[in-house]
Amino acid sequence: MSERILEKLSILADAAKYDVSCASSGSDRKNHNKGLGNAHPGMGICHTYTADGRCVSLLKVLMTNHCIYDCAYCVSRKSNDIKRAAFTVQEIVDLTINFYRRNYIEGLFLSSGIFKDPDYTMERLVLVAKKLRTEHRFNGYIHLKAIPGISPELTHEAGLYADRLSVNLEIPTEAGLKLLAPEKDRAAMIRPMRYLQQEITRFESEQQTMKHVPKFAPAGQSTQLIVGAGQETDRDIISLADHFYRQFRLKRVYYSGYVPVTTDARLPALQSKVPLIREHRLYQADWLLRFYGFGPQELLSDQHPDLDQDVDPKLGWALRNLHWFPVDINRADRLLLARVPGIGMPTVKRICEARRFGDLNWEQVKKMGIMANRAQYFVSCKGLPPSRGDLNAQQIKRRIIDPAAQQLSLF
Repeated sequence: MSERILEKLSILADAAKYDVSCASSGSDRKNHNKGLGNAHPGMGICHTYTADGRCVSLLKVLMTNHCIYDCAYCVSRKSNDIKRAAFTVQEIVDLTINFYRRNYIEGLFLSSGIFKDPDYTMERLVLVAKKLRTEHRFNGYIHLKAIPGISPELTHEAGLYADRLSVNLEIPTEAGLKLLAPEKDRAAMIRPMRYLQQEITRFESEQQTMKHVPKFAPAGQSTQLIVGAGQETDRDIISLADHFYRQFRLKRVYYSGYVPVTTDARLPALQSKVPLIREHRLYQADWLLRFYGFGPQELLSDQHPDLDQDVDPKLGWALRNLHWFPVDINRADRLLLARVPGIGMPTVKRICEARRFGDLNWEQVKKMGIMANRAQYFVSCKGLPPSRGDLNAQQIKRRIIDPAAQQLSLF
């Protein structure tokens, strides 16, 4: 590798690290006709960890960190005094193939600053994917960033070559976007997302009735929200995520705690800590939306616009809704059982299957994988020692997050 390519790689891979929306996937692109690479056997490609615990790697890089926009939160903003670089299409293709053959990577995540307009930039991203698929018969995972404002034709072509596409909404509220990125338009972000949702649905429908229908973004689309750069509440963020899950069939919404990279009066100070706990709580709330049947209005409200930092969202909801508890382990329906802190969906399934053969007692339930130190305050069943009694929410919370307090109370 030449010194110049190495320098570009150093600059553009570092600039890409702020984008977290490249975990995936569920892609199922088999290797045909002795091509190169394989995103098959269902484990997907991700730069962190797959569902089976494997750590896999992507070449995660920008095509360029030149940008016509001056978004306050972005390290590549045009007014930022940083070293700039740009790859050619062929350089990225060569890097991907060479890294893959050396077993460095299993796929590509490609994003970019904006050269001179969205279509001009997107044409180059699509050309990288097209050359990999058609000239090198590369079957590894490809995630392309769809540039806001691109034409439907380019969005369509990108979907034919990439496994996943993502349009980053970045700032959760429109008011925040106008403040921090006044050159950007929320409508221009929504258009390619809507087009992708319609085309993914159309291709899936045609694949059920016709043969030889090509894949179109088989790993779906995702987006990223920056957390903590503006004044948005967790309620704003979770409500937005829920809207896009329901209306745009997004596979994932990624939450990225704002990393202070520039000095700007509109942003948190340069010495501010990255809101990692808040980011973590948002991921937990997101999980409740997608797999536990919670609605955003249940988790957050006008009176409670932000998630608790000291307890997870499910426990926080339960403490605010003690009138729902205790639930009878042997009689409650699945959705209600799933709302008990310390009981996850796999355990709910085990409980429902086991209780068909008779009532369960506490010792049996504990062996099914529940977090007994939490669940004991919210369930009832035979053999459960009286633990809740007349405890209020604050007392239960204190006992759960500080078990020592419970021990001390005995004396």
